[in-house]
Amino acid sequence: MMTTTSKVNIWTPGDWNAFFGFGTNILVNLLVLTGLLRFVLKMPDELVFGRILPATGSMLFLSTVYYAWLAYKLAKISGRNDVCALPSGISVPHMFVVVFVIMLPISLSTGDPVKGWEAGLAWVFIQSFVLMLGGFIAPYIRKVTPRAALLGTLAGVSIAFISLRPALEMFMTPVVGVVCFAIILASWFGGVRYFKGVPAGLVAIAAGTVIAWGSTALGLNYGGMSLGNVSASFANFGFSLPLPAINHVFSGFEFLGVILVTAIPFGIYDLVEAMDNVESAAAGGDSYPTTRVLSADGVVSLVGCLMGNPFINAVYIGHPGWKSMGGRVGYSAATGVTVLVLSWLGIIALIASLIPVVAISPILLYIGMLIGAQAFQETPRSHAPAIILALMPNLAAWGKLQIDNALDAAGTSAAAIGLDKLGQSGVLYHGLEVLGGGAILGGLMLGAIAAFIIERELVKAAMFAFAAAACTFVGLMHGEAIGFAQSLPVTFSYVGVACTLLVSAKYAKVATAAPAPEEIIAAPGELIEDVQEA
Repeated sequence: MMTTTSKVNIWTPGDWNAFFGFGTNILVNLLVLTGLLRFVLKMPDELVFGRILPATGSMLFLSTVYYAWLAYKLAKISGRNDVCALPSGISVPHMFVVVFVIMLPISLSTGDPVKGWEAGLAWVFIQSFVLMLGGFIAPYIRKVTPRAALLGTLAGVSIAFISLRPALEMFMTPVVGVVCFAIILASWFGGVRYFKGVPAGLVAIAAGTVIAWGSTALGLNYGGMSLGNVSASFANFGFSLPLPAINHVFSGFEFLGVILVTAIPFGIYDLVEAMDNVESAAAGGDSYPTTRVLSADGVVSLVGCLMGNPFINAVYIGHPGWKSMGGRVGYSAATGVTVLVLSWLGIIALIASLIPVVAISPILLYIGMLIGAQAFQETPRSHAPAIILALMPNLAAWGKLQIDNALDAAGTSAAAIGLDKLGQSGVLYHGLEVLGGGAILGGLMLGAIAAFIIERELVKAAMFAFAAAACTFVGLMHGEAIGFAQSLPVTFSYVGVACTLLVSAKYAKVATAAPAPEEIIAAPGELIEDVQEA
């Protein structure tokens, strides 16, 4: 329940819950990117722990402290004590894109992982300016776009890229993962309070760690823990400050052609993602200025890049989750300070060797559940079909990613096998490729078109269809590359949709209200005449 106050509390008891939950989320991402740098890109430890992680930690510190300050200002102005800071950190989709699409191919082609690092820095440099410039148009886009489209595409990301992997990891090691999940659900959904108010996130991680190490002692090895890994991690201890990497940033511009293919569309992705997340926070009661948020992400990413961090910063989805845990202002700043200490002192390797990742996965699944649910809870009931449509592109993108990874592990590809053969086996790879291309933007456009049709605002729906056609034509949606005349069949289809809607708006008699979902389901065999000839 919201209450007003003249004094803003920097720290509240609920901040402990949010700190351990959000902090472990950030920690997981740091552990994952450390593994990518060391074992995929084969970067030397002195580069990873001496240059990249200190720069990454500095960027995360600036971001989390800034959003804590922004929350403090909002609480002060509004006189409320329930304002929750926006969560922020490394953009996870971008982390994989910059590693596998930019850094890895260049590292392999040049035989020099430093060249791959430099290309990654140049990639973030370009994206930073896309964010800063895009921040000035984002508020208008947010104003004209239905909430069902914004939250619906966000729910698609939540289900596909936040919830599914943790859920799979939990059931691959259920003795650890499912038990930890029960601890979290009992507290954060069921209201259970643990001994002396210890945060549920900490209880879950502690329980998972005990189970994992206990099973290792019994020879069962749930969680993959090893004393050898713990001993090896001490070699990375040491104090490392971030150093300027401006010369490395501009050295990466020799790969500009490769970089631009993904930097611009993923910059657009960031704009849409940030708008979605600001909308999510607003639905939760905390309205932040979209331009300031996007500009901050761009500036913080640029600073991190110039210090040697090849990963973009972004506002995270999950604000409703952290707020429901009791997170307010302090949890964000505390997370930033903690990350700074861990990254500057080289402690991340030790943590990775002590805590099983599967003990952290349930927290991410919980956040994904909340975000997916919010799309339906914070929008009109009649917009539910639009939300489902907005989910589809991200589900398609996830399916394509799973197929690509499986084929790559087998040493082949969809092109090598043949799309016809895949289709004969029931794998509609080309459909996944087209629908999943530019999934965030695609989900937003499809959700907006459907929401406006449901509201009988056909002209507005047509305008979004024309916008979708333009985005598809230049490769921002339903395609794999930026350029003119991309995905022409899909472009023409959106133009056809727009024309159909405009003609219907002018010459057809439109019903005043949408049929309820139960009415549609009750008569599946009947033609529902929502639009009749004048």
